[in-house]
Amino acid sequence: MAAPALTAAEIENRVLYRDGLLLVIDKPAGLAVHAGPGGGDNLERYFHHLQFGLPKPPSLAHRLDRDTSGCLVLGRHPKALRRLGKLFQEGRAEKVYWAVTRGAPATEAGRIDAALKKLSTKSGGWRMVVAADGQSSVTDYRVLGRAGDLTWIECRPRTGRTHQIRVHLAQLGCPLLGDHQYGDAVADQDVPLHLHSRSISLPIYPKRPPVTAVALPPPHMQAALESCGWSRLEDEADRQADDTDGEHAAGP
Repeated sequence: MAAPALTAAEIENRVLYRDGLLLVIDKPAGLAVHAGPGGGDNLERYFHHLQFGLPKPPSLAHRLDRDTSGCLVLGRHPKALRRLGKLFQEGRAEKVYWAVTRGAPATEAGRIDAALKKLSTKSGGWRMVVAADGQSSVTDYRVLGRAGDLTWIECRPRTGRTHQIRVHLAQLGCPLLGDHQYGDAVADQDVPLHLHSRSISLPIYPKRPPVTAVALPPPHMQAALESCGWSRLEDEADRQADDTDGEHAAGP
C-alpha cells in the first residue's frame, strides 16, 4: 500500500497535538518514517513543514512500520528528544494500538509474553520469530468486537520490539488482516495491513497531566472495524469532546 506524497497543508492537518517540546502526528499508512536502503518517499522529507517558527524541523522520537498508521511522536529540539527518549526507554509512554485480525484469541483479554528475535531468511530478507533466546516481548490485549472471522483487538505493547504486535497476534492464532508476512499472504494479497496506532499518552511534564493524542482509524480499516461494532460518528463525537476538555495544539 503506497501513500501519496504530502503537501504542506496535508501534513500540517495531520498534527494531533503540538506544544513547545513535541508534536504528535497521524502517520499515513504506506509511508516509511525515514529513508531506507532502497530510498523512496518517506515521512521525514516533509518535516520541514512542521517547524512552526522553530529554526529546525522536528525529529522522530520513536518509529512506526511503513504500513502502520496513527499516532507518531516527534521531538522539536534535542532537549525534547532526550526527555521523550527516556520515557520510551523506561516504558512510560502508554501506547494503544487497534488491530483487525483473522480469527480470534481463545480468551477475551490477556497477556502475550513471548520473546522475539530477528531471523534471516533464505531469500536474503528477515522476519521476527518467537524464540527462547530472543528479547523479552510483552503485549496486553483485549477483544473489542467481532464479525464472522474478523476480530477487533486493542493491544498495549509493554515492550517495543520490531513487528511485536504482528508476531504476537499470529502466535495466538489470529494474525492481522492484511499481514502478508505473518498471516495469510494468499487471502490477503490485495488487503492493506490493519494495524493502527490508536493513541499515545506521555507523562512528560511532572506537574501536568500526560499529553494524550488519539487518531481516527484510516479509511482502509474502517469497513472492517464497523462490521465489528465501531462507529465513526460516535468516535468523532468522543474525540471532539476530548478536544474540548483536554490540552491540545498550543505554543510556537
